[in-house]
Amino acid sequence: MNPYEIRKLFPILDQEVNGQPLVYLDSAATSQKPAVVIEAMEQYYRGYNSNVHRGVHTLGTKATDAYEGAREKVRKFINASSTEEIIFTRGTTTSLNTVARSYGGAHVKEGDEIVISYMEHHSNIIPWQQLAKEKGAVLKYIPLQEDGTISLDDVRATITDATKIVSIMQVSNVLGVINPVKEIAKIAHEHDAVMVVDGAQSSPHLKVDVRDLDCDFFAFSGHKMVGPTGIGVLYGKKNLLEKMEPIEFGGEMIDFVGLQESTWKELPWKFEGGTPIIAGAIGLGAAIDFLEEIGLDHIERHEHKLASYAIEKMSAVEGLTIYGPKDGEKRAGVVTFNINDVHPHDVATVLDADGIAVRAGHHCAQPLMKWLDVSSTARASFYLYNTEEDIDKLVSGLVKTKEYFSNVF
Repeated sequence: MNPYEIRKLFPILDQEVNGQPLVYLDSAATSQKPAVVIEAMEQYYRGYNSNVHRGVHTLGTKATDAYEGAREKVRKFINASSTEEIIFTRGTTTSLNTVARSYGGAHVKEGDEIVISYMEHHSNIIPWQQLAKEKGAVLKYIPLQEDGTISLDDVRATITDATKIVSIMQVSNVLGVINPVKEIAKIAHEHDAVMVVDGAQSSPHLKVDVRDLDCDFFAFSGHKMVGPTGIGVLYGKKNLLEKMEPIEFGGEMIDFVGLQESTWKELPWKFEGGTPIIAGAIGLGAAIDFLEEIGLDHIERHEHKLASYAIEKMSAVEGLTIYGPKDGEKRAGVVTFNINDVHPHDVATVLDADGIAVRAGHHCAQPLMKWLDVSSTARASFYLYNTEEDIDKLVSGLVKTKEYFSNVF
């Protein structure tokens, strides 16, 4: 299926913005949703809206089957060993905070090390900052190469026997870099540290196999992979999750409640306190079905092609700087850039006037912005519904933007 046919499956893309056909280039922030995902959630609310796990009536049984069926789809999608290893959360941020507070809170002590990189999203920085402050631990950063990639030699030099947790994003939301998390996990395990992978930007674009990566935890969000907002996943190895304490308490996650003591349900439900995100999980399951029908390998090849094409065309714009690897095969479908003497917000505003949606700002990656020696950038991010024609319109818009501000100043 070509991207023009795929585009027709997304209702929101069939519209004009400011009198121009929408060119949506902000999928790294959130992807658009195909009709089948929207319909799956609507069917739940219209046909069998009910709480799960609690009732034996027909609607409750149907809702429970759909909710747990979605968990099995997630298990297969990332090749986890068991549905017991699949925790539904509100998103990547919640998943990473759960690992930091539960596993980190129990295993990190004064003087221990936590290792991350300069390219991490704030959601994979702040939880570790807070844990390090609370425990008196040391937060260390793996340095970056000139093109924004990570060298395994630097990984080996940063991780020591004092390291207890290593947490790295698989794909950068700014540079598009695809990090060697499998190799980093191996190095972490050689020092008896656990490996946490932020998969928010990889799970929509690459085939993920958590057993092949041998990561201990893997976090991702539904809304970046054509699924609904408000639903995410925390994968964890069963032997680790079984020893961890929940961080939210209340209904759904309990086994027995006494006046002074309570006990928890078994995995995965002990980490899912309260009424779960039922419609979101069902929508995520539909999104996984959709992506697997298209094929993750196909999506990855398509994005490499778009990234290569974008870098070639954008590099011809005088005064435009592209950050990250110049080889499109070494990045996902993200191209971050700046135009000399034009603020990224101005770039985004002018492009929006022509119906082109890009992101401008620090992209929740301020340490990386500092490393790049900029305060902010513009970012175009591509997905399965984008085409080379979209990139041509972007480049024309960038030329127009540059000429406009040259004339103004």
